[in-house]
Amino acid sequence: MKLSGLRFSIKTKLTIATLLPLAVAIFFYFLAGSIILEAKMAAQAREKVRSDLNVAREAYQSELSRVTDVVRFTAGFSSTAQAVDSGDREAVAQILSPVRQNEHLDLIGAVDASGRVICRPDNPSQFGDDMMGDQFVSRALRGEVVAGTTVLPVAALAREGSALLRQAQLAREALLHGGLFLMVAAPVRDRAGVVLGAIYGAVLLNNNHALADRISGVVYEGAPEREGGRASLFLGDLAIAGQLKQPAGGRGTGARLSGELYRMVLLRDTTWVGRTLAAGEWYLTAYQPIRSLQGVPIGALQVGIRESQYSAVKTDMAFLLSGVILVSGLIGLAVSGALAGRLAQPVKELAILARRLAAGEKEVRSQIASRDEIGELAESFNEMSLALREREDRIIDLNRNLEQKVELRTGELEDKNRLLVQTREELLRVEKLAAIGELAAGVAHEINNPMAIIRGNTELLQLSLPEEDPNREEVDTILAQVKRVERIVSSLLQFARCEQRAQGTVRLPTLLHRIVEQIGHQEPLDGISVVESYAPEVELVAGDADQLQQVFANLVLNAVQAMPKGGVLTVESSLGPEGEGYQVRVRDTGPGIPQEELSQIFNPFFTTKATGTGLGLSVSYGIIKEHAGYIEVESAPGEGSCFCVSLPS
Repeated sequence: MKLSGLRFSIKTKLTIATLLPLAVAIFFYFLAGSIILEAKMAAQAREKVRSDLNVAREAYQSELSRVTDVVRFTAGFSSTAQAVDSGDREAVAQILSPVRQNEHLDLIGAVDASGRVICRPDNPSQFGDDMMGDQFVSRALRGEVVAGTTVLPVAALAREGSALLRQAQLAREALLHGGLFLMVAAPVRDRAGVVLGAIYGAVLLNNNHALADRISGVVYEGAPEREGGRASLFLGDLAIAGQLKQPAGGRGTGARLSGELYRMVLLRDTTWVGRTLAAGEWYLTAYQPIRSLQGVPIGALQVGIRESQYSAVKTDMAFLLSGVILVSGLIGLAVSGALAGRLAQPVKELAILARRLAAGEKEVRSQIASRDEIGELAESFNEMSLALREREDRIIDLNRNLEQKVELRTGELEDKNRLLVQTREELLRVEKLAAIGELAAGVAHEINNPMAIIRGNTELLQLSLPEEDPNREEVDTILAQVKRVERIVSSLLQFARCEQRAQGTVRLPTLLHRIVEQIGHQEPLDGISVVESYAPEVELVAGDADQLQQVFANLVLNAVQAMPKGGVLTVESSLGPEGEGYQVRVRDTGPGIPQEELSQIFNPFFTTKATGTGLGLSVSYGIIKEHAGYIEVESAPGEGSCFCVSLPS
């Protein structure tokens, strides 16, 4: 029996070989994507509920802080202290009643220093009872402002008034647990700080749907209905406020926590996040215990959102994933068909290449790279074609390698020549600076002697001429110019010689303050405001006092000269970055320094002033460098300049 009918063409084999792994990959991709999507969405939903619970807790604490502020400020009024000290119940009631109404408190009262009630505005006939057993009042009478959550029993509610007792009554259940309150107590003091009594106030959480709605509005950005979310409050395992609205009207207060939730949240004192069923609909909810002052769980804060929101998102993502997989399958089918159609092309290509090779063409090579029999045939064909081309390639490679080596050696030689030129330029720069220094020293010494004679004779001539003499002005001008030449000579000598610094300690604030005080003798300070700010941590600095005074005096003088029309001169000291070393900043509000000149201001003989020598900043730079520090400048045209001197500690 012949099996030729069972043979499969290369196109069929290629199509099957392509689609089979693609189908397996698509299946596992869909499975893994669904699992990951489900896990990610569930984790994201839980994280959102947990985040909502934290926001709700902050809103709950915000309400407690508001009550704390109201009670503390009320207790701090001088009129409150006078009324409590005198025991005047009517005066106390006149103070507390408006506070309760305006600040939306559910109860408020006052006690004297012994803990006996002075006044309950909502139940004036009930007074004189002892509240020292109340932990809030007793601690307030010891001078503390106490705030927290507590449970008041039915008897305590009755003493505060029947209205409060009715307000605490839940819709579907008798008042078994009393009332859950945000309670605050604050001491009342006289001017000497003696505790005269205490003010206590509270907000009832039972049936306080307004507070629960405010918390929901904060958590769900003012749209809990759209989000499907709601915050609720529990006293023990009993819902007391904020439950979802019932179809028949009202709120679902009186509902109880399940046994598992009661054990996890209230008995084990832990936060719980999970799925709960309410009114036939699943919710993602989170519960957090509400603790008393002693840290004992007495209730719970709950937030929740409908799970259907995330189910819709998961459905959309599933449709999207399915669409991607479908498109991928169609693309795979099209690619496999195209590949199968191209499989016959290499056979024709091999036949054409064989004819070209038989005709004597040498550069013949097949580009077929398949791993089947056709690929083996193409590889054998290429081996035959390579025989001649390898010899030619060897020659070409030798020539190419030779050219590359020549280029490499040429590049290395150019790099060495460039380095040699840079080194020679640096040596010339150093020699030039040394020559300038020697020249400056020689010129200064040569000028000093004749200038001393000129100055002496000018001073004698000045003394011999009376003030009204018409030649006196020319003599004064000569003397002024002689002094200027002497300053230039002095700057040249300072630049030329490297003086040994006298190591010691300098009180930096004292030195800077003395320079600021004396600068007015050199330059007028008309219209200039001086601001000094010295950090107390920067006191003693190691260095040469005379040299540092020369540096800072030069910087301050330059700053003053930069503000001929007035401005603000700021001299301040501080610790260096990360507390290492010291920094002194001299800042002016002058015209600033152009950017193209900033890189040259420390060069010798560079100056922007008509009467400057260009050596002040160069000498200052050298002195600070000898002190192992550095000078930096920040400036912009029209914004002033700031010179920062950094010194090691």
